Amino acid sequence: MNVWFLLQQEKERAMLNEMVAKLTNVCWDKCVTGTPGSKFSNSEQTCLSNCARRYMDLSVIIMKRFQNM
Repeated sequence: MNVWFLLQQEKERAMLNEMVAKLTNVCWDKCVTGTPGSKFSNSEQTCLSNCARRYMDLSVIIMKRFQNM
């Protein structure tokens, strides 16, 4: 493997970690309204799932637009 490939992999890993952190913060603040117990409520589970899907869909759209530039 060459150095460029390894650097690219590390860059992608860092971007993924950043996305997960942002996603966690945004969706947690939006969906978890009280003190969490041992399990999320059904509404919290649904909200977290929908929030994550929307965030990922938007990220894909943004990446595609940057690729087209």
